[in-house]
Amino acid sequence: MLAGARRLPACLPIGGARRARLLLCAVAALLVPGLAVAETIIAARYTDPTDRYDHGILGDAIEWGALEVTLEDGTKRRFILPETLVFEDTAPRVADLDADGSPEIIVVESSLTLGARLVVYGPKGRLAMTDHIGRKNRWLAPVGAADFTGDGRSEIAMVVTPHLAGKVEVLTFDGAHLTPVATTTGLTNHRIGDTDIAGGIRTCKGNPQMILAQMPWRSSADAAMVEVSLVDGTLAIAPFKEPFTPQNFAKAKNCTIHPG
Repeated sequence: MLAGARRLPACLPIGGARRARLLLCAVAALLVPGLAVAETIIAARYTDPTDRYDHGILGDAIEWGALEVTLEDGTKRRFILPETLVFEDTAPRVADLDADGSPEIIVVESSLTLGARLVVYGPKGRLAMTDHIGRKNRWLAPVGAADFTGDGRSEIAMVVTPHLAGKVEVLTFDGAHLTPVATTTGLTNHRIGDTDIAGGIRTCKGNPQMILAQMPWRSSADAAMVEVSLVDGTLAIAPFKEPFTPQNFAKAKNCTIHPG
């Protein structure tokens, strides 16, 4: 399994680890003038384990029924999903998407009948979401968030159906909507049954790039490792000589190896 978000109930900054129980990871948050301290998110975690969704894509039958958010003044808020939804995810991701000094939370919600969707939460609940994929047992795996467009705000990258189409999408967030600005296919960051979401985002020479696997990626063989960059509105793919392994991903993340 590669470095990435592991199946944990607690939040980690972009790219953490899943299911070491009760770990709570605080993320530094800067206040902007006029913003109430109580409304600044510093941490989040999934709670209320449930087996009501029988997908098991992350290696077991347990998903999560609630999101607990911790604010800077110590207040905790719980957002409980209806019985028709679960958080089918490794851990909440805390990121300041709109560069206002107050982080948002990136999660994966799955419908028992319509599959997964990406959702952004704020301190009072949902702010924006994609459509559900449209079919039960269809999932998406977040890659992370970074300023791919160079506008000073962070976009979200995800892989929709990482075991089928491997559709990479980069989404902008305007506070109320998530809008795709670039897509490509044939890439992945997850194998069925893995407890981790692999790959991630690196920044070399000031520019963020995704590090992903070329499909197919199976347990029986290494996959090709690729760098994905947003160039003039298009996702450009560049292959590494090295295969997609934990050791090579770590080298790529640290900018010690490059495509070519």
